[in-house]
Amino acid sequence: MDNRSDSPVTVITGGGRGMGAAIARELTGRGYRVALMSPSESAKVLAGELGGIGVVGSTASAEDLRNLVDTAMASFGRIDAVVNNTGHPPTGKLLDIEDDVWVKGNEAILLSIQRMAKLVTPTMVEQGGGAFLNVTTLATFEPDADYPISCAYRAAVAAYTKMYSDLYGPRNIRMNSILPGYIDSMNHTEAVSGQIPLRRIGSVAEIAKTAAFLLSSDAGYITGQNLRVDGGLTRHM
Repeated sequence: MDNRSDSPVTVITGGGRGMGAAIARELTGRGYRVALMSPSESAKVLAGELGGIGVVGSTASAEDLRNLVDTAMASFGRIDAVVNNTGHPPTGKLLDIEDDVWVKGNEAILLSIQRMAKLVTPTMVEQGGGAFLNVTTLATFEPDADYPISCAYRAAVAAYTKMYSDLYGPRNIRMNSILPGYIDSMNHTEAVSGQIPLRRIGSVAEIAKTAAFLLSSDAGYITGQNLRVDGGLTRHM
């Protein structure tokens, strides 16, 4: 166990690339130690660069999530924050999607958050507090039939976020979600910029700074929220 520092520790799934990697870099710059997981070796490579730890694993696997948490605890002795981040699962036309694909999507998107909460909440209770952040999508409240599995389960994550925050707010544990819009980690064309009030695609750095704020004590009175970070794109009030 690394007891050389009492700096906070963040566990990040999908932490090897894109928004997850940007969040890892931002938090490291703010003094956090990071434990990262990704389906490829990218999390291990980035963790080596940032002085953290990295494991290979999938958010759809309960065993992989437990390994991530156990490795973080063995290495650092504490977990102060969790970033639940996962990409879009395989998609298709709504009624053509087989049951097993829905089940896998549930495990990767919704059940992974429940599993992480069960794994980490007891540690946060013992430590006197902590914060969870779920990275979802702008389509949480404005579903897009091109991404049916992602939209359905990320809407469920919004409900879970509120239920968890109600239950564990009294224990000084917060949970929020951010809903990114068109971000430069994806292959969006500049043509989509015309739909966005700010007239540009967002950056992973902006997502990372928003994530860092919500995990910090500066956001200590914010919990149970689903914050859209989309340049004003969605119309939902």
